[in-house]
Amino acid sequence: MFGPCPGGHPEGEVAASSAQAHRSRIPRPRGHHRRDVTVADKRPGPMEVLRDARGQLAELTGMDAESVSSFERTEDGWSLEVEVLELARVPDTMSLMASYQVDLDPQGQLTGYRRVRRYERGRADPRPGGR
Repeated sequence: MFGPCPGGHPEGEVAASSAQAHRSRIPRPRGHHRRDVTVADKRPGPMEVLRDARGQLAELTGMDAESVSSFERTEDGWSLEVEVLELARVPDTMSLMASYQVDLDPQGQLTGYRRVRRYERGRADPRPGGR
């Protein structure tokens, strides 16, 4: 067992009061407050969400995402439209493509997906008015 330190304080008290004195002398940037790190602080950025969403969709469907045609943050997390090669054909312009609506939670975890469109790679969307 340890005895009192010089100054008559038990060793634990000196260590605690010394640490408190040291903390009080450390200047903090304006507006900086101590707080616990929450899940919201660990939210992924847009590029990480895109990469992870493509990987998660590929794992679930067995098809690789070729591109992301739309991407937005929603109240529930993220919403993407991902273009996928469903059936390769020769020539490549005849390959079957599909657009998938992919929904993710705020942390970027896939919560649902559905195919919203299927088309041949070489075909453009029809224009309104038939032009």
